[in-house]
Amino acid sequence: MVKHPVVRQPGELRWETRLLTVVTAVLTVFGIASLYAAAAMEEGSFDLFVKQLAGAGLGAVALLVLSRVDYHRWRNLAWPLLLLALAALVVVVLPFTGSIAPTINGARRWLDLGPVNFQPSELARFAIVVWTAMLAAKKGEAVRGFKKGVLPFLLIIGVMSFLILIEPNLSMATLVALLGGVVLFTAGAKIGHFLLLGVAALFGGLSLIWAEPYRLQRLKCFLEPCEGGGDWQLQQALIGFGSGGPLGVGYGHGQLKMNYLPYAHSDFLGATIGEEWGFLGVLVISLLFFIFCWLGFRIAKTAPDPFGQYLATGLTASVALAALLHGAVNLGLMPTTGLALPFMSSGLSALLVALFSVGVLVNIGRSRGRPVRA
Repeated sequence: MVKHPVVRQPGELRWETRLLTVVTAVLTVFGIASLYAAAAMEEGSFDLFVKQLAGAGLGAVALLVLSRVDYHRWRNLAWPLLLLALAALVVVVLPFTGSIAPTINGARRWLDLGPVNFQPSELARFAIVVWTAMLAAKKGEAVRGFKKGVLPFLLIIGVMSFLILIEPNLSMATLVALLGGVVLFTAGAKIGHFLLLGVAALFGGLSLIWAEPYRLQRLKCFLEPCEGGGDWQLQQALIGFGSGGPLGVGYGHGQLKMNYLPYAHSDFLGATIGEEWGFLGVLVISLLFFIFCWLGFRIAKTAPDPFGQYLATGLTASVALAALLHGAVNLGLMPTTGLALPFMSSGLSALLVALFSVGVLVNIGRSRGRPVRA
C-alpha cells in the first residue's frame, strides 16, 4: 500500500490568519487609545481622534474585503498601481501644484483633493512591494543576473525613492528602497549585488545628509550631545521612557504631550507609550509586533507560489521595518527622523495602507492548501 504525503488543508492553517487579524485589531485599538491620550493637548485633538477612528473602521472593512479577494489579481494591478503611485509623487513635487500639494512643516508630502487627503509615499510603499513581487516572480532565475535581472528593479525603485526624497522625506525614501531590496533578496538576487549597492547607498545617504543642514544637525546630535536644543526631541523621548518606569505613570497622565515633545502622537508615539504604560507596555507592544512578523513570515514561507511568497514577505517587512525604525528613533539608536508606528501613530494614509496590507496577507494565508492558479 503506497502512502501519499499528508496535505494540510486550508482549515488547518486558518489559525495563523485569525491570530494575525486579532493582533492587528489589538494594535489598532491600542493605537487609537494611545493617540487620543498623546494628542489631548493638541489643537483639534478630538477631530484627530475621530478621523483616526473612522480610518480604522474603513480599514477594517477593506481588510475583510481584501482577505476574500484572490491575491493573484494584484499581479495584473501591479503596473497600474505603480504608475498611479509615481504620478501622485510627481504631482506632489511639481512647482505649480501648491494648491493641492501644500507645504506643511517645510515639506510637500500630501495631496489634498477636497474630501480626500493622503500621502502618495504610503501608496508608493505598498505599490513597490506588489510590483517588485510580480516582476520577480515573472523573471524567476533571471533575477540573479544584473543587467536583465536586478537593474530594471533598481531603476524603478531608484526613481520612486528619489521622488519621495525631494519632498523631502528621507526616512520613507529609505524604507521604500529597503522594501524593494527585501523582496529582491527573497527572490534570489545575488548577495554580491546587494553589497555593492549597500556601499553606494551608504555614500549616497551621507551625501544627502550633508546636503541638508537639518539632517546634518540630527546626525551630529546623534553622535554627540548637542548645544542649543538640537536634540530636544530625543532628550524628551528618553525622559519619557525613564519616567515611565516598569509600569508607567498611567493612561492619560503623561507629561510629554504638554508641549514638551513635538509629534508625540505620530513620530514619537513610542515614547508616549513608554511614559504612560512603562516598560511593561512597551514590552507588550513589541511582543505583538513580533507575533505579527512571525505569522507574516510563516505565511510567506508556506505561500502557494513565488508571487505569494514575495508579496507576503514584502508586506510583512513593510510593517516590521517601520516598527523597528520607529522604535530605534524613539530610543536614540539612530538619528531622529519621522516615521509612523504601524497601525498606531496618527495618519490616515499610513493606517489604511497597513490594514490593506493585512487584508492581502490574510488572503495569501487562506489560499494555502488549495490548488495554485496558473
